[in-house]
Amino acid sequence: MKFFKLTFRNAGRHKLRTALTVLGMAIAVMAFAVIRTAIEAWYSQASASSPNRLVANNNVSIIFTLPISYQSKIAAVPGVTSVAHAQWFGGVYVDPKNFFPKFAIEAEPYLAMYPEFSLPPDQKEAFLKERNAAIVGRKLADRFGWQVGDQVRITGDIFPGDWDFVIRGIYTGMKDNTDEGSWLFHYQYIDERMRQESPGRAGQVGWFMIQIDDPTKAAEISGTIDALFKNSAAETKTQTEEAFALSFIAMSGSIIVGMQIISVMVIAIILLVLANTMAMTARERTSEYAVLKTLGFSAGKIVALIFGESLFIAILGGALGIALTFPIVGLMKVAMSAFFSAFPLPPLTFILAGSSAILVGILAALFPASKAMRTSIVDGLRVID
Repeated sequence: MKFFKLTFRNAGRHKLRTALTVLGMAIAVMAFAVIRTAIEAWYSQASASSPNRLVANNNVSIIFTLPISYQSKIAAVPGVTSVAHAQWFGGVYVDPKNFFPKFAIEAEPYLAMYPEFSLPPDQKEAFLKERNAAIVGRKLADRFGWQVGDQVRITGDIFPGDWDFVIRGIYTGMKDNTDEGSWLFHYQYIDERMRQESPGRAGQVGWFMIQIDDPTKAAEISGTIDALFKNSAAETKTQTEEAFALSFIAMSGSIIVGMQIISVMVIAIILLVLANTMAMTARERTSEYAVLKTLGFSAGKIVALIFGESLFIAILGGALGIALTFPIVGLMKVAMSAFFSAFPLPPLTFILAGSSAILVGILAALFPASKAMRTSIVDGLRVID
């Protein structure tokens, strides 16, 4: 008990220095946890994927299309229970800054593959009946204040011209990580217009969503599908929905790597700050340590005092940083809800943040503790504060 009391008093000798070090530690731990949360959010869409859904797209790149005629051949593959086509639409709503994903889909089979999309039956029925109808996620609707029945105009870029839609439904996610930020509408709407304005682009789709009966046969079924179109003008690349989602994330791989590097650098910087604080403290107390040695304190006890003070500051800063993480992530959820379906806070994030704080506390005390052990009583008493 006396040891902890002495450690606490030592940490409180220079209140401003200790407070600033704790605050710096808290900010570093919070930044580390927030960056990891942002990375987890980036991957959350992939984790929401279903193991019994495959995606077949052009083998060259997702920006190249596939003939819609492929659909019947894919549907005939053993193990395939349903197929629906889809197309990335692009387009601008009012201002280019108002980005959100817009997909032209084969509505009925596509929605049947996504039971995690909860859409009221009357809204679904209205959507299926009207060619220029659209359904939107709850987060996206809240972002722009849209209601069922609103008319929305989107200016096309991939598909030029003005496109007028009527919102006939607002879906919600059955799971926390279900995407509620998408705009879905009928593929037939753009296909019919392309047949009139640009016949060469008609009958082309971006990818096929494929539902299979046994997830364990995903690789086998994917290989069978790709073999059907081998050496054709538009070869396919079939993979699980999760792998497809990760391929999009891979396009931003350098950003994610950069964020990971920054998270490590943040911890490294605060290590230097805390190490400097402990070095200054040990230097100021050199004569005190010498006196303690003359009173019978062993070198081990003095080292324990140094490590105890360093760990106290580090753990206090770490705990404060973890506590600050929750409101910051809450603000991120509001600000970035249009881009990320979820901001998970897995226990591993807090384990790593807390472990980093403890590790920093230990490393910061190594040098001053080593110096205190090496300094003799005589040399210590010669030091003038």
